[in-house]
Amino acid sequence: MMFVVLDTNVIVSALLSPHGKPAYVFNRFVEGNFTLCADERILEEYYAVLSREKFHFDLTYIEQIMSFIRSKAIIVSPTPLAIPFSDESDKKFFEVAKACNAVLITGNAKHFPADPLIKSVNDIF
Repeated sequence: MMFVVLDTNVIVSALLSPHGKPAYVFNRFVEGNFTLCADERILEEYYAVLSREKFHFDLTYIEQIMSFIRSKAIIVSPTPLAIPFSDESDKKFFEVAKACNAVLITGNAKHFPADPLIKSVNDIF
């Protein structure tokens, strides 16, 4: 089974645009084509971002999405990495990807170090 870490921007974009590339990726997770890896920091970010008023997601919908993710994902406690990030809040995704030997799929690959585990959502097709 393939292991994948999804950056928050992929999930938000998937839910906002159900026919785009991020939705294609997220639907592969829903269909069981790969196993999602996350940690509590990532899950908290997913919830916080999906709850932002600007997205207008219903709280019940958010709870259903989060419940599904929690039920299907592997939740890990990665080792902190001593590498600098321009945005330290992105480091958690890379740490989880490294811990799981997972592909990290993001809409902002430039925010991450050059690494074969990092894939832009635009490279998935």
